[in-house]
Parts: sequence; C-alpha cells; structure tokens
Amino acid sequence: MKAHEIMIPQVHKVKESDSVRSVIEKFIEHRISGLPVVNDRNEVVGFVSDGDILRYIGKHEDRIVDNFYYAFVIKGDDEEFEEREQRLLQLNVLEIAKKKVIKVTWDEDMENIAAVLGKKQIKKVPVERNGVLVGIISRGDVIRNTFKSIL
Repeated sequence: MKAHEIMIPQVHKVKESDSVRSVIEKFIEHRISGLPVVNDRNEVVGFVSDGDILRYIGKHEDRIVDNFYYAFVIKGDDEEFEEREQRLLQLNVLEIAKKKVIKVTWDEDMENIAAVLGKKQIKKVPVERNGVLVGIISRGDVIRNTFKSIL
C-alpha cells in the first residue's frame, strides 16, 4: 500500500506567517496535536506540535550532557507561567516549530512510513507530491490500514 492510499487529504495546517494563537485555536477546534506549517506555495516549511507548546510554557533549563539534550524542570511561580502563556500566543509559529520536518512522498510504501513513524517517534508525517503538501498520515492511519483486512 502507498502513502496516497492511506493519507488524509484534508490537512489542517497553518501558514508560516501565523501566530501561535492560531495554532492553539486549531488544536482546540479540531482536537489535534500537530500541524504542518506551509508557505504560500503550500510547501512544508515546519511542523508544530503540542510538545512544542508544552516545552515553551513549562519552565525549564536546557542542558547538553555527553551529546544528549536534557530539559530540567525548575519550579516557578504562577505569574511567570502566565507571562510565558501570553508571550507564546504572540509568537510567530516558526519561532517554536520544528524546521527539519520528516516527510514522505506520495508513493512511499506503507511499511517504510511505519518504520519512519516508529523509529523517529513521531505521531504524524506530512505527505508531499512534487514538493507540495497533499496529505498527512498518522500512526493510527497506518495501524488501521495494516490490520483492517485481517481483523
């Protein structure tokens, strides 16, 4: 099975000029946890997830130890948290989004997509055709399509 056979073609997305406020509104409205960020040509230029939001509002100190990244939680007061919330809403989406986006092509085999989602520990992967966003595939899409004929 190929990516275009299992992908969801109606992709919720945000533009690279959007604020984080619009991202959070889409998360809430559509009950989703991640969105591709696209430019005016509908090319994927980033991906923003609920994890990116949590990393920003959670008070932490980043450290790198022996080439491993660690985020240490530091206790803070509620006023600082609320300030981070307000600051976050005003940011441009690309200030918190991942810019190195893992994507698959329209004709990618499902077993390769499953391997990417599992190995990279990501929940969703954008699908491109000729460099343009045409769909999205989640872990659930792969599992449903893999096992629907035998269960």
